[in-house]
Amino acid sequence: MSSLWICGVDEAGRGPLVGSVVAGAVVLDPNQPILGLKDSKKLSPTKREYLYAEIMQKAKAWGVGQASSIEIDELNILQATMVAMRRAVEDLANRLGEWPSKALIDGNRCPQLPITSEAIIQGDAKEPAISAASIIAKVTRDQQMQDLHLRHPQYGFNQHMGYPTEVHIQALRQHGPCVEHRRSFSPVRELISG
Repeated sequence: MSSLWICGVDEAGRGPLVGSVVAGAVVLDPNQPILGLKDSKKLSPTKREYLYAEIMQKAKAWGVGQASSIEIDELNILQATMVAMRRAVEDLANRLGEWPSKALIDGNRCPQLPITSEAIIQGDAKEPAISAASIIAKVTRDQQMQDLHLRHPQYGFNQHMGYPTEVHIQALRQHGPCVEHRRSFSPVRELISG
């Protein structure tokens, strides 16, 4: 059985110093349009959560993939992002019961997939399926950071989501890195070696 399902793929969490890089993949259902889809970074957290729930409910299929901080340190962030994207499309294919016919990838390069893929720069602003994938990825990663905050409240992950803010760098200097910090990222690496 083959179909003409096209999935959008995007990631969240390339820039932070801690945690996984997370990718989302979404096939939208043309019979159940979702209004207000746009790049997740341009949405308020409340709006993102609302659209996340709507995507879960109305999309034809969705998938999530990730690469851990250990994989990021081993592979580098770009390669780890490609791994997370591939895993997201695989997860979507499992839920859909077949591979989509094509993947639209946000950015300028594509992960290795057994289907046709096309990289679209700023795709999260141009393609609704990529926008939906960016929302899935961002909300999933933010939830992970909230969970991490409960385990390591001293870093303030619930405020900066792991990005290298002044508060985060200060906490790193004071407490040193936790297990989930990315050792290959310069602020963490310098702290360890310094």
